[in-house]
Amino acid sequence: MERGKMAELESLETAAEHERILREIESTDTACIGPTLRSVYDGEEHGRFMEKLEARIRNHDREIEKMCNFHYQGFVDSITELLKVRGEAQKLKNQVTDTNRKLQNEGKELIIAMEELKQCRLQQRNISATVDKLTLCLPVLEMYSKLREQMKSKRHYPALKTLEHLEHTYLPQVSHYRFCKIMVDNIPKLREEIKEVSMSDLKDFLESIRKHSDKIGETAMKQDCRYNQWKIIAKIFFSLLLSPNIKAQQQRNLDNIVSQHPRISGGKKSKKEVCASSDLEVKTTSPMSEQDSGILDVEDEDEDEEVPGAQDLVDFSPVYRCLHIYSVLGAQETFENYYRKQRRKQARLVLQPPSNMHETLDGYRKYFNQIVGFFVVEDHILHTTQGLVNRAYIDELWEMALSKTIAALRTHSSYCSDPSLVLDLKNLIVLFADTLQGYGFPVNQLFDMLLEIQDQYSETLLKKWTGVFRNILDSDNYSPIPVTNEEMYKKIVGQFPFQDAELEKQPFPKKFPFSEFVPKVYNQIKEFIYACLKFSEDLHLSSTEVDDMIRKSTNLLLTRTLSNCLQNVIKRKNVGLTELVQIIINTTHLEKSCKFLEEFITNITNVLPETVHTTKLYGTTTFKDARHAAEEEIYTNLNQKIDQFLQLADYDWMAMEPGSKASDYLVDLIGFLRSTFAVFTHLPGKVAQTACMSACKHLSTSLMQLLLEAEVRQLTLGALQQFNLDVEECEQFARSGPVPGFQGDTLQLAFIDLRQLLDLFIQWDWSTYLADYGQPTCKYLRVNPTTALVLLEKMRDTSRKNNVFAQFRKNERDKQKLIDTVAKQLRSLINSHHS
Repeated sequence: MERGKMAELESLETAAEHERILREIESTDTACIGPTLRSVYDGEEHGRFMEKLEARIRNHDREIEKMCNFHYQGFVDSITELLKVRGEAQKLKNQVTDTNRKLQNEGKELIIAMEELKQCRLQQRNISATVDKLTLCLPVLEMYSKLREQMKSKRHYPALKTLEHLEHTYLPQVSHYRFCKIMVDNIPKLREEIKEVSMSDLKDFLESIRKHSDKIGETAMKQDCRYNQWKIIAKIFFSLLLSPNIKAQQQRNLDNIVSQHPRISGGKKSKKEVCASSDLEVKTTSPMSEQDSGILDVEDEDEDEEVPGAQDLVDFSPVYRCLHIYSVLGAQETFENYYRKQRRKQARLVLQPPSNMHETLDGYRKYFNQIVGFFVVEDHILHTTQGLVNRAYIDELWEMALSKTIAALRTHSSYCSDPSLVLDLKNLIVLFADTLQGYGFPVNQLFDMLLEIQDQYSETLLKKWTGVFRNILDSDNYSPIPVTNEEMYKKIVGQFPFQDAELEKQPFPKKFPFSEFVPKVYNQIKEFIYACLKFSEDLHLSSTEVDDMIRKSTNLLLTRTLSNCLQNVIKRKNVGLTELVQIIINTTHLEKSCKFLEEFITNITNVLPETVHTTKLYGTTTFKDARHAAEEEIYTNLNQKIDQFLQLADYDWMAMEPGSKASDYLVDLIGFLRSTFAVFTHLPGKVAQTACMSACKHLSTSLMQLLLEAEVRQLTLGALQQFNLDVEECEQFARSGPVPGFQGDTLQLAFIDLRQLLDLFIQWDWSTYLADYGQPTCKYLRVNPTTALVLLEKMRDTSRKNNVFAQFRKNERDKQKLIDTVAKQLRSLINSHHS
């Protein structure tokens, strides 16, 4: 029963489920019936479900049939009415068709007109739309055409402005057009093209100013040169007004400057003028300027015309345009770095001097012009732009330029051996420094270096004046200057400060005591001082510093150059006694002129000699040393002449009898000495006396050596008596007073040794000699025992071999014994003296 109940229960559940599914199928959309049917087939009772479904279908069919049967009569009536209406509708259709045909026929033209009107209206709308679109597009195309035209004409900055308007104002309004998209795509390319073209113009500008920097610098230095010339003229003019009696040299400088530059104009602009010209130039070379060139072509100006400003030669518009273009494009820093890098490279090239710069002044001038041109351009860029270059950058470049320039000048100036070139170089450096100082660059190091060059200039001057002095001394005739009239006399006095009342009273013709080299040397010393003064000009030195520099250089000239030249002349082999005497006279007068040189330096420097630390001239010492050397050379020369005469001596030492007169060579020697000392009249007294005493002493000594020389092994009394005649001739010469100023027999004392020796032997006064030897009042005090012994030995040898005492045969042995005894006693004296 339970199974039956369970089966019945399951059957009820299945029936309920099938009923649910059927209701769901009836109420669900056909597209969603799939899941419902799937649930049926998933179970095992689909057969029973199908039965249920068939039963439900049959049930619905019966309901449909009932409904149809209920409405059938109405359906039939409706069909009948429809059939009637169909007939009427057909009639109506025919009428409508006829009416339509008639209407079509009648409205055909109207339709054509309407179609035409439609097309016209459509065209009108299209034209209006096109006009509207073109109204928007034409300004874009015009701006683009303007942009191309500006780029074609190289108006890059306006082109960039046009591009800005085109991009931000016009293109956004027509951005949906294809050509606009092409334009938008081209805008970066156009910007890059403008950058490249403007950079190309900048490169051309940089290359142009690199090539023409010397022309720019030359113009700037020419302006400064003319400005300085006016200053020099004013300075000399006022100095002449204040001191009209001085400085013929300054008057000569003034005449030279005025004659060389009869119409000095232009000059250096004042600060106000420079600012005004700079402002004007900024306006004329603004970024909107349409001209595009680096250096304006300027023909060489006539010297009488105004010199154009350095900036007038340069068109800076490429720099300004490029700067503004890069600023607008947001690449100003890139541009600044590029510009500074390129200018640094150009600076290094400009500062590299040519290897042969030292050969000519033009080499230095071109070098300086290029440097000045470079910094004139940079200074102008600094003052007319904002940020392209700054003071720190300029100062860095200037420091590099200053160090390299000074190093180059030190190297190349060391090769200069011409003082004129060194002086011109100094003037060029001063002009270079003054020009750059006018632009605000510090130049103290350049002036410090000029003080170094001044030492080199002094050395080159000294070398030049060495040649000048040599030529003067070599060409001099070393004879007093003869004058035949008053004009010649005044000419010499005008050249050399000489005053002699006695000479002025003498009638013409007359002679100055000195030779021509005195005024020539004096004037050359003054010219040297002028040359030193020229170098000190424009060095911003005080009068004291200039005075000190001139005095030191002049001292070097006197103590080294002139002194060496005089010494060389004095020491020459072929110099004669007359020349030496004249040199002594000349140096005496030059020594006296030193005070006038002191006054001359004082006049041109306006520094009194009493000023503290003033250097004194050493001319007095120089000329004294030269005179002493000449005196020594006179003494030496006289002695050499005496030796030459003595070489002619030809004594017969074995002569039995003396001659009747002095030897010929000695007579000639005495005649030479008399004529020589007669020339000594213009020498200082002590010099002539010393020379005469020295000559007599040397003659006495030489005669003594001649008598005692080893080659003379034997001599006779006759030869000794002949020798005595020669000594007497010498004594006679000494007594005659060849040179005034000797007191008593002072000059004769030069021969006292010979005289006592000869008297001892000729008078054979040995007893007196031996008895009084060693006493202050001894008659033969000057006779040396050794000398007497040597001479006695020569006479004893002669007595033995040649029988000198043959005429005294009776006393021959006694004589021989006496000689032996005297010789023995002399040896005893010698030994005792040595002990």
